[in-house]
Amino acid sequence: MKENSFKTISKNKKAYHDYFILESLEAGVELKGTEVKSIRRGSINLKDAWCSVVKGELFLNSTHIGAYEQGNIFNVDPMRVRKLLLHKKEINRFFGESKQKGYSIIPLSVYFKGSMVKIQIGLCKGKKLYDKREDLARRTAQRDMARALRENQKY
Repeated sequence: MKENSFKTISKNKKAYHDYFILESLEAGVELKGTEVKSIRRGSINLKDAWCSVVKGELFLNSTHIGAYEQGNIFNVDPMRVRKLLLHKKEINRFFGESKQKGYSIIPLSVYFKGSMVKIQIGLCKGKKLYDKREDLARRTAQRDMARALRENQKY
């Protein structure tokens, strides 16, 4: 397998629906035991996940990594808090912007980069209800236009 190859495991679709993504960053994640095998199997859920900064370190909260069936005693708590691996400058910059401007740090996707598990985190601003409706209307209009173009090409 190439070192630069990417294999996306999971995307946080709810984050794209609920937030404006202003900036994103790649982070490593500290995993224990059989968690990598569970992630490789696709047993990870980012739906309600969020990140917090505690004592200058970034942590991933509310992420569910399912237990590995063949793991027996080596399995760990599926909902445990996991440390994200970033440079101190990056953590401080994201933390400063999230506190100052009221943004959130949300995980966007999980993927393999070579043999390493990476998480893409984003600096996000919450959408209002009218923003969500506007995005939904825009997507529906684009879908209808694409459908109409396909129909015209048939004839």
